[in-house]
Amino acid sequence: MVEREIRDRIKELRRVKASELVPNPKNWRRHPKEQSAAMRGLLNEIGYAGALLARELPDGKLQLIDGHLRLNTTPKATVPVLVLDVTEAEADKILLTFDPISAMAQADQAQMEVLLATVRTEDKAIAAMLERVAGESAWQVAEQREIVDPPAQIDKAAELQAKWATAPGQAWQIRPYIGSYAEIAATKTPCGGCGATVGRNCEWCGPIRLMVSTTPLKMPT
Repeated sequence: MVEREIRDRIKELRRVKASELVPNPKNWRRHPKEQSAAMRGLLNEIGYAGALLARELPDGKLQLIDGHLRLNTTPKATVPVLVLDVTEAEADKILLTFDPISAMAQADQAQMEVLLATVRTEDKAIAAMLERVAGESAWQVAEQREIVDPPAQIDKAAELQAKWATAPGQAWQIRPYIGSYAEIAATKTPCGGCGATVGRNCEWCGPIRLMVSTTPLKMPT
């Protein structure tokens, strides 16, 4: 097969009022509410970081090829549009294949977990999307990244040791428990060091967390 020269079909980048763009009547993609919510969250947190694709019609209007969800999410905005020099038939081919080609990519789980360790979001819809993509276990690990150990209250050490009858070198054994965080919190599992419960702050230890291990741990003495 003879390789063809790869053509640049982009004519120009324009910034256009979303209300002036013509939706493509052949658009076959339907966007569920979860996707729409995630897109809105991403646009709110970052803004436009990619252009919509369109072609110019004989009357000078721009008809969308890609970007219908973003258009519907920000109907009053001025949006970036790449105007393509393509025929209607070529636009149809782009419309049909643009998303499926992206969907053929495979995930590198290890690299995804590296990204999860650095990405921050305050949007619930984005968080739900990332959990579905990464898997529940990987997302739970990533969600724990925000835990910060509180400063030690050394001045209260003697008081709290007397209150909870604890001493340096003690090892506390907690009965194994398998379940979700909500279930664990509901059981009011006590903190091994001071007796506070999961989901509440301990006077000494700070936020109560749970460490799960499948192997015995050697406690320091």
